[in-house]
Amino acid sequence: MSLHTWWLFVMMTFVVSGTPGPNMLLVMSTSAREGMRAAIVNMAGCMTSLMLMLGLSAAGLGALLQAFPAVFDTLRLAGAAYLAYLGVQCWRSPVEDAEDTANDSKTPAVSAGTSLWSHYRQGALVAASNPKAILFAAAFFPQFLNPEAAQLTQFAILLGTFAVVEVAWYFVYAASGKQLSTYLRRATVMRAFNRLTGGVFVGFAALMAAAKS
Repeated sequence: MSLHTWWLFVMMTFVVSGTPGPNMLLVMSTSAREGMRAAIVNMAGCMTSLMLMLGLSAAGLGALLQAFPAVFDTLRLAGAAYLAYLGVQCWRSPVEDAEDTANDSKTPAVSAGTSLWSHYRQGALVAASNPKAILFAAAFFPQFLNPEAAQLTQFAILLGTFAVVEVAWYFVYAASGKQLSTYLRRATVMRAFNRLTGGVFVGFAALMAAAKS
């Protein structure tokens, strides 16, 4: 592909990746509640699923899902159910006032930490909950491929570029969440934040469930 085509892909990916969605919300809320380390593990889980799904799209799974709408709908509804479950968990997450505990004053008020593996799994499941990523890649990537050049090499370049842009946005959202952590030390604020993020996750689930393939 030409350099002009690659730059066009970078700009379009920058806009698409920066748009708030379940992945970005998860990274931001985790950073706000449990710190940057946990958010980075979330990022790793999200990227694992995204890279796998985008790789599968190159193998033709996108066309397969389009040919069998019932399979796509099953995956879509399962993903919506998981996002709704995550939203309910966020809404009901117990909190306590940091001023009444002996914890580090810079640590957000949460009753119990979550293991790094749980954060990785959560990130992977949230990213995998939207099978439209496969169809997106199957429809989006080919527009930037030169049919006269090696397809695998071009796809690898696009995939690597997408990964860099996506991770850069993850860190922007995580840094924003980290800034919020100072205000979340009070239980009332943390509770409101949990309910807000939980409600947004449920909203994403409703949109996904209502979407048509």
